[in-house]
Amino acid sequence: MKDYMIKRLLLLVIAFLLLPGTRGYSSEPDKSLLWKSGISIIPYPQSVVFRGTDFILSGTIKIHLDKGASPEDIFTANELIRQLRDQWRIICVITENSKESSIYLTRKKFLRQLGEQGYQLDISSGRVIVSANKSTGLFYGIQSLLQLIQKEDSRLYIRGMIINDWPDISIRAVHYDTKHFQEKKDYVFNFIRVLASYKINMLIWEWEDKFAYKSHPEIGAPGAFTMEEMQEFTHYAHSYHIQIVPLVQGLGHVSYILKHPENKSLREIESNNWGFCPLRKGTYDLMSDLIKEAAEATPGSEYVHIGCDETYVLGKGVACGCKEKAEKEGKFALMEVYINRVAEIVKKLHRQPIAWDGGYNPGEKAKPVQGLFTPGGFDDRSDKAALEKGYSLYVYDPNPGIEHLFLPYFYREDEKGQVKSSLEASYSVLTDAARSGKYKGMISTSWNCSGVHNQIWMLRYITAAEYSWNGKQPGLEEFEDSYFQNYYGHQEKDIKELFVLLNKASYYYMSTFERKVWHWGEIGKTHMPDLPRDDMEFDPFWNTEYADMINRSKDILAHMERVIALCEENLRNEVKNSYDFELFRGIAKLFRHTANTYLALSALETSIGKAAASHFDDNQATYRELNHAVKIIQDNLAERYQVFDEIKTTWEKSQFPKGMSTPEKKYVHARDEQRNFANRRPDLSFMICDEEKLGLEEYLAKLQKYLISYKTKYLSE
Repeated sequence: MKDYMIKRLLLLVIAFLLLPGTRGYSSEPDKSLLWKSGISIIPYPQSVVFRGTDFILSGTIKIHLDKGASPEDIFTANELIRQLRDQWRIICVITENSKESSIYLTRKKFLRQLGEQGYQLDISSGRVIVSANKSTGLFYGIQSLLQLIQKEDSRLYIRGMIINDWPDISIRAVHYDTKHFQEKKDYVFNFIRVLASYKINMLIWEWEDKFAYKSHPEIGAPGAFTMEEMQEFTHYAHSYHIQIVPLVQGLGHVSYILKHPENKSLREIESNNWGFCPLRKGTYDLMSDLIKEAAEATPGSEYVHIGCDETYVLGKGVACGCKEKAEKEGKFALMEVYINRVAEIVKKLHRQPIAWDGGYNPGEKAKPVQGLFTPGGFDDRSDKAALEKGYSLYVYDPNPGIEHLFLPYFYREDEKGQVKSSLEASYSVLTDAARSGKYKGMISTSWNCSGVHNQIWMLRYITAAEYSWNGKQPGLEEFEDSYFQNYYGHQEKDIKELFVLLNKASYYYMSTFERKVWHWGEIGKTHMPDLPRDDMEFDPFWNTEYADMINRSKDILAHMERVIALCEENLRNEVKNSYDFELFRGIAKLFRHTANTYLALSALETSIGKAAASHFDDNQATYRELNHAVKIIQDNLAERYQVFDEIKTTWEKSQFPKGMSTPEKKYVHARDEQRNFANRRPDLSFMICDEEKLGLEEYLAKLQKYLISYKTKYLSE
């Protein structure tokens, strides 16, 4: 005990010396007070003051609630009990005897500055008081409290302090895009809990065909969630102070509807399944049906999102009159026809409409329906005009891009070279937005065009949670370090390095074969090496033409071996959210296989070249070298399917099989104008379809046929 008290006293003196305005020097002058004290908390509180002595967690902890506490507050207390038990093996009970209690959850004290979502933590040696005005604030208070617990030897404690905290932006939304994947129920429940722990309070679910519409049964994919299942998710989310908002895509992004023959007549252009015609009555009959069901599936939620982004087709339809109207009144006016009619459908259901586009624009004659919730931040003049007219605004967390299978958190490039990373872009936009005071909401989007597993979006979601709650601190570098420690635990090992390596490797993967096709212009093509012809004639062009890719592939091999080793180490360390490392490992093996494929093609050409060189001197040597070339291909093909099987097994721990059919219904797969990478195939083989199209199997068959003929012709005696 004596040694412990001396150690704690020294830590308190050091913390005091590092406080702003005190004597002493901090080697981290830009770091936050809590981070310098060994605490990673997300989002960071608005106000923290250390005072008093520590609260020690020992024995059975008694929790006191206000008399007549609401069901929401009782849930919060039970959630605190559950998490203290699961995370720290601490036993807690709820008691009505305030004198015996050590943790108090109360809403009796009115704290004007904190609003409905704010809270106060008052921590001292004998007690912890969590105060809030509303049940949401009380819930958020325990989320912060849980992140303040520290361990020293076998002792668990919370520093003595007082925290006053509230959000800069009241609606903090995550966009959940399941157009290409459908997670299992247990995964969705856990996803909700994780978001709530970081004070996200809205989940905008772009479910497309992953909801089984009763009015239009052709739309729902096989195994789509039923009305009852969506209602179950919604009630569950509400208990965690999250509202699920259905996103019913319209105008653009509706190939999930228009690919079906029953709805083909609603296309603006007959040959294009991407967009509705906004001038056809049938469009609104169908959307009215879908929106009514979406609202029924999400009871208690305040909003319906009506989409309306990427309207590539809009204003091109000749037969329906859209082109003529767009030319006379403008494309924006044509968009507002759809937005306003659908928004009125939403409002009749006593919901508020949200859209990706079509907000108030002082330069346009057409005006959006009152109450439409749309993005701001594009220009100050429009924002000011919209706010003056009574329209609420939300800020976009900038879209990271369409990188394949991983996100450009720390490194990003475009056609011109390296540009600002996605984390830097999010930090810049969200901190400005949070400090501006003009936004009611923030939406962190996750358009999953390129097959990124939802778990790999978590850093993006939590970055948005951080800086929409508090736009003042911490700095981005501190947040990155805090995230890896907070989300994965203190046992984490070099995870930022892992992220950087996968981040950069995703650009390598994207640049291989024909994966950049459609979005990047002329990208070149990877060919197979030349096949031997009569008397071993052979053109050795491949290693020369692809020399740069060979060198890049060698570099990637070393990097992916490092990633795989880090995954194994973190799994052995039993970090939190360990499933992520199974995903990372599978992706690293896929990227490694891509590199191995290029190196196999290089070795293949080298082997055939050796066979050709020995043909006139030693037919047996040529035959052996040709057999070696066959084995190079066979080994690469075996690796491809081994890696793919591992990825499929890992992903299907959390997801239903992509593009699955059931005995009752066959999945309808259709491409659309956007040509998403993740939609190149109905199943997960979109990840390896370029390798499959390369023609290794056909090449192998021809080489084996040549091998037989060579043996017959030259070695038959």
